[in-house]
Amino acid sequence: MYLVFACFFFLLKGEVLGLLGPNGAGKTTSVLILAGEMKPSAGQVVLGSAGDPHRTEDSAALGYCPQHNPLWPNITVKEHLEIYAAVKGMNKEDTDRAIKRVSEALEMKEHLSKPARKLSAGVSRKVCFAISMLGNPTIVLLDEPSTGLDPKGQQRLWRAIRAAFKNRERGAILTTHYMEEAEAVCDRVAIMVSGKLRCIGSIQHLKSKFGKGYLLEIKLKDTYQVDVIHQEVLRLFPQAAKQDRFSSLLVYKIPMDNVQSLSQAFLQLENAKQIFNFEEYSFSQSTLEQVFLELAKEQEKEDFHLDSSFRWKQLRSEEI
Repeated sequence: MYLVFACFFFLLKGEVLGLLGPNGAGKTTSVLILAGEMKPSAGQVVLGSAGDPHRTEDSAALGYCPQHNPLWPNITVKEHLEIYAAVKGMNKEDTDRAIKRVSEALEMKEHLSKPARKLSAGVSRKVCFAISMLGNPTIVLLDEPSTGLDPKGQQRLWRAIRAAFKNRERGAILTTHYMEEAEAVCDRVAIMVSGKLRCIGSIQHLKSKFGKGYLLEIKLKDTYQVDVIHQEVLRLFPQAAKQDRFSSLLVYKIPMDNVQSLSQAFLQLENAKQIFNFEEYSFSQSTLEQVFLELAKEQEKEDFHLDSSFRWKQLRSEEI
């Protein structure tokens, strides 16, 4: 156990820890506390190994990619990288090599001479990520690093993040709204709700522990089959709960109690497919997104809770 301890979680070497949560859950606040931009109301942040008496408090060991664009509008991308490299204590030769390396990895070579004000939102995020990696930091804080990138740019950045931390002597904490990003990049995931950590673990662990059963999707060839197939699903899985129907797609939540054997469940569904001639089906464990949405409902309930001091007031006609 190494690198960061912040009241409620730790970060391992070579690990990318995803911090997920709905808006207002406290993800960015947690990152600001870890970055030293905000004081914690309780607890402490330890930079380095908690048991190491020689741990450093040097900020050069920390890389930070903030959520909001911190770039100076009239300074070029290359000048940004050179300035931050100097702050990190890098010499000119190392700086030149680092700039060449990150510009090639993130396909930014054509943007090096552009001032920041002329960059697209996606390129600006790439520059922020590149800055956070200068000086070979031990810990990197990535606050929604892929926001504004197109799908191709997201994939490239995800590969760069994996390559930067996999089997390395450093780790990262990454906040994101994208479940796909969490599954593509993160080794473990922590989900925050209303400022509290609700769960932490590998994606498979969270699916197994918090997933409420299975998801059955059936794609129909003919919509007139809806009623008869619905009855068949209830026969196979008596507690199946029908979800939203999208045209010819039927979606059900299946409680774990209704599935004694996965092999038997697939055998029954395969037989039903032959009998009722529907196009295809899928039977899967709860996704990370479904786990996230279930936990996020807790915050929605708090957000919509009305203050008990609310009172009606009758207005006089002249006030209307």
